Amino acid sequence: QVQLVESGGGLVQPGGSLRLSCAASGSIFSIYAMGWYRQAPGKQRELVASITRGGSTNYADSVSGRFTISRDKAKNTVYLQMNSLKPEGTAVYYCNGEGVVRNYWGQGTQVTVSS
Repeated sequence: QVQLVESGGGLVQPGGSLRLSCAASGSIFSIYAMGWYRQAPGKQRELVASITRGGSTNYADSVSGRFTISRDKAKNTVYLQMNSLKPEGTAVYYCNGEGVVRNYWGQGTQVTVSS
């Protein structure tokens, strides 16, 4: 089993920044990629960014150039630095761990971009 705990969400004005954290514990050796997804009200959950065990990253077109995914292996933590936030970025952000047998999800953290 793998446990994922997100933190760092909150209310931010348009153009502002936030950094989300996802702390992983448990059988993390079974995880080969980590990602951040988001789900806005009435919409499907979508991939925001991902990072593989080898360090390769991937971003949704809508956030490319503004968001950065990174990791601290020593802390078993993945981060999502979000800059130049837009109102359409308002959503619940979920941490995801892609495992050999199954995917794991955190409980989500709310990000609200509003003036």
